[in-house]
Amino acid sequence: MASQVPFGEGKGAVAAGIRAYIGAIPAMRYVRRNPTLRLAAMFEAKFQTFTDEGDKTQSAARLAALRAELARQGLDGFIFSRADEHQNEYVPPSEERVAWLTGFTGSSAIVAVLPAKAALFTDGRYTLQAKDQIDGKLFAIEHMVEKPATNWLAENLSAGTALGYDPWRTTADGVERLEKAAKEAGARIVAVKENPVDAVWRERPAPPLSPVVLHDVKFAGENAAKKIARIREALAKEKADVAVLSDPASVAWTFNIRGNDVAHTPLPLSWAILPREGEPQLFVDGRKLSNEVRDTLSKLAEVREPRELEVELHEAARGKSVRLDSATAPAKFAGIVEAAGGSVSKGADPVTNLKAIKNATEIAGTRAAHLRDGTALTRYLAWLAREAPSGNVSEIEAVAALETFRCETGKLKEISFPTISGAGPNGAIVHYRVTEATDRKLKSGELFLVDSGAQYEDGTTDVTRTVAIGTPSEEMRQRFTLVLKGHIALARAVFPEGTSGAQLDPFARRALWEAGLDFDHGTGHGVGSYLSVHEGPARISKLGNGNVALQPGMILSNEPGYYKAGAYGIRIENLLLVEKRDGGIEKPLLGFETLTFAPIDLHLVEPKLMTPEEIAWLDGYHAAVREKIAGTLDASERKWLEQATAPIKA
Repeated sequence: MASQVPFGEGKGAVAAGIRAYIGAIPAMRYVRRNPTLRLAAMFEAKFQTFTDEGDKTQSAARLAALRAELARQGLDGFIFSRADEHQNEYVPPSEERVAWLTGFTGSSAIVAVLPAKAALFTDGRYTLQAKDQIDGKLFAIEHMVEKPATNWLAENLSAGTALGYDPWRTTADGVERLEKAAKEAGARIVAVKENPVDAVWRERPAPPLSPVVLHDVKFAGENAAKKIARIREALAKEKADVAVLSDPASVAWTFNIRGNDVAHTPLPLSWAILPREGEPQLFVDGRKLSNEVRDTLSKLAEVREPRELEVELHEAARGKSVRLDSATAPAKFAGIVEAAGGSVSKGADPVTNLKAIKNATEIAGTRAAHLRDGTALTRYLAWLAREAPSGNVSEIEAVAALETFRCETGKLKEISFPTISGAGPNGAIVHYRVTEATDRKLKSGELFLVDSGAQYEDGTTDVTRTVAIGTPSEEMRQRFTLVLKGHIALARAVFPEGTSGAQLDPFARRALWEAGLDFDHGTGHGVGSYLSVHEGPARISKLGNGNVALQPGMILSNEPGYYKAGAYGIRIENLLLVEKRDGGIEKPLLGFETLTFAPIDLHLVEPKLMTPEEIAWLDGYHAAVREKIAGTLDASERKWLEQATAPIKA
């Protein structure tokens, strides 16, 4: 869990405390001069913990209580996802129903409970984790892509039965899929008035009340009034009268506000109704607003309490075309609009595309954030190269060390997601989260995968490096190089305007495919500007969500990988900025600018498998790392960087 200190407040004390503890000596040199000092005493994670928040030992009793509640409500089953009312990726503790019932703590899950059967559905990132966290006697574990929950329901619902769902935490599209599955089985679906999980979750935490803070225009690059005007222009083009902003990231971007209601993402849980004409309405708990923030927001919108949302939406929808975001709007909203005599306009809310295309200020900010982050990561990698071969560094200590180096920048507000710190076989778990129970030492002859990111006011970062501890095997070098070839192919790609991420996805997989290998996750996701580290609408993915055309100003990740279960994992991730390129006979061309600067482990590179063009790219990338990062390091760190980024001798 992240620190509960609000975003933008009090985090300077973290870095100051660490610097006071360390003194004027950089962390790496302090450890080197004090070899007997336990690393855990040197480094401390401020933004994440390592306790296993899931508890499958309680699942049997809780599942029995839920089934009794379903019977009380006249239901034969219930389906729910790991979602709050906004479909957020990270949710507050009060919304962690999946973890409470099953013990599973991954960020993507659907649970279906029937009288004699229950199942949990997750994606390829979490299948191994699910097997460890869930009682397989109580819940079948299914791959949500290979066997969607709706297919399972069609096979397992009985004729005449009633399946419940929460209309506040299920989208309208989700309801349509449920209706189709129920119809196939001769069953029916029922929108519950009271969530049955909440009815039996006696110790459910209270909703969050973190303060809302203003996001300075020097970081946003555009004031809120101009953003609202652009949203209205987009509504006019789409012939919609009203937009409902159900995604808190859209609300935060529109009104230039941030918060800390969910872990790792600076969001205030909130809603907005934005008409093409007339005053917008912002729905946020007034207890989160200081006088200054309320005064600023009141000049832009009518500030209302969330409990007033249903009534105000009904009023705003009368005879109007209302745009509801298909990915985040609760099905409840569609019912309100239709009851008011309005019509639902399905699709992404107009903010989704606007905030995905970063302005000049945001682009300059993300470049600065990535250089700052690159310094922290390079210092960390130098420290790791020195300390890990001793066998004394654990996964948890490695996480705490990296967080400390980021804190020493003096600019860190939060991490952008829980650090994935996987040594040896743990690296093969795509979204592995180290806990005190799973923590292991980094051992010689193994690979160590660290996927991490930071939240700075001027940008959000996400970077993965895989490093060899000691001497890697030939197989490790071969498969790392295949992943690297895919990473380079995508980074070098030049493509015509209108190209989607799905069309680019094979660039990252070709070298692996030719060896009969692959990876079971998307190649890239969009990234926000001091917002969500996973931002739509663009993706680089072979799935349907990769069909959005890439546009200049979008930021995406480039993260192919390979995972050998029980042995090791490999992933290489940089962030990319979509930019215009010269040339193009019939269509304008686009390409990528690499934003991330940190060494890629040359001990794992097999030059014989690379083309001259690929070697030139890697040498050029490392030359850029030296140029941009070396001046921010001390002498010993610079010496290590020179060696770590030396040109390849084929």
